[in-house]
Amino acid sequence: MAVEKNNYIDFHCHSALKPYGKSFNYKPIGKNNPNRRRTNSIWRYNPPTLLDKLINYIIHLTKFSQANFTSLAKGGVSIVCVSLYPIEKWFFVNKIKNEFINDIASNFATGVGKKRVDAVQALNDYFKDLEMEYRYYQQLDGVIKRFPEGKYRYKLVHNYDHIEDIRVRDQDKIHTIWVVLTIEGMHVLNQQIDKAPNEREFMANLQKLKNWDTPPFFVSIAHHFWNHLCGHAESFTKLVKKKVDQSEGLDTGFTPLGIKVVHELFSTENGKRILIDLKHMSVASRKDFYALIDATPAYRNIPLIVSHGAANGLKSFAERKQTGSKIANKLNPVDINFFDTEIIRIAKSKGIFGLQLDERRIASKQTLKDTKHSTKRSKIMHYRSELLWNQVQHILEVLDQEGLFAWDCMVIGSDFDGIIDPLNAFWTSEEMPFLADFLERHAYNYMKDASFKVAGNNIKADEIIERIMSLNGTEFLKQNFK
Repeated sequence: MAVEKNNYIDFHCHSALKPYGKSFNYKPIGKNNPNRRRTNSIWRYNPPTLLDKLINYIIHLTKFSQANFTSLAKGGVSIVCVSLYPIEKWFFVNKIKNEFINDIASNFATGVGKKRVDAVQALNDYFKDLEMEYRYYQQLDGVIKRFPEGKYRYKLVHNYDHIEDIRVRDQDKIHTIWVVLTIEGMHVLNQQIDKAPNEREFMANLQKLKNWDTPPFFVSIAHHFWNHLCGHAESFTKLVKKKVDQSEGLDTGFTPLGIKVVHELFSTENGKRILIDLKHMSVASRKDFYALIDATPAYRNIPLIVSHGAANGLKSFAERKQTGSKIANKLNPVDINFFDTEIIRIAKSKGIFGLQLDERRIASKQTLKDTKHSTKRSKIMHYRSELLWNQVQHILEVLDQEGLFAWDCMVIGSDFDGIIDPLNAFWTSEEMPFLADFLERHAYNYMKDASFKVAGNNIKADEIIERIMSLNGTEFLKQNFK
């Protein structure tokens, strides 16, 4: 396989979701197969067929693998923040009453396999499932794979110095993908899914996370469903929204247990500090979280993280007008996306904003409707990459008007192998170099005639894209992944 030497960074994807799910078809379950031809191998290369692309285009479901390690290697992704995610039971226990049809629909939607769906439907202990997925990554950690194209491996790392130490020792003799563990949703601490959490067990499991050999760098508190910690934002659209009920806890704030979890995650007296990802919190929860930060002097220098998100173009929670940039009205004005005041706050905290590659999130319905179509791949890439450039441009203009340097807080947080509808023609991690190239074209065209309040924001197009694809993420990890 031809491998790009680009050292890209992806701040959010689910490389194990599908192969770990398929491991339930084998005995023992949870095995990460060293044979990359097997469906339960994290190295299995499964690029989308024409039929896969057609299905995605028509009904916006993505069953093919996007962030397997072969695709990451082919796309030049050298550091990846993989998200451990025990699938929430309520995703598969839903409004479709017929069990067989329910299983088939769920399997189709996620590509994890019917036996994995059955296991999740019967699940009563999220933490056990989390530990199994963690062990799945551990099994081939550091194991060198000899392919015709050379030597490859992935390596779980516990801080940025760990990456640098091994890089110096190897001197590029082995193509390594550095794996930074993260977690999506603190429902993972719950061992009694059908009941309110046992606080003692919940907090004991959090301590176990901190005691892992490679503890998570950051976690999100909320995800798709009520977890007794904080309210979540509506996250499903179209087909899934019709069949899956997110109403319990929707748009509520933090609970006392949720606040306690935040304090324990941020504490440095019980192990390494674990940062908190804002994604999936409801507006009420984000308000509570910011208030907690402001009220706690020890937290004021903690960087804010959005691992995979989008700007909604709206000014603030109170002033819901899309006025922050020339293209604000092209963005999707939903609460799961982030307001201009939040983007400013993230930048001021020296935080990071991961730009997700989900068409439904980054653009309004009208923008998607108005986007030009073509049968030529290069034109499709041009039109679809512009949807992501709109996000970059909006964040730039909002921060520049605030008198801030804009080019140090944006990265890619693809959400590949999550339940997303990727930008057409940028189907998997393998297309990352094409995404960089087309973003650079948009950056060049924009910067030709741009003027800025902050002179430092006037930089070259190639530097802009290098920062977004690589440099910003590297610097953030250097400063915070310790």
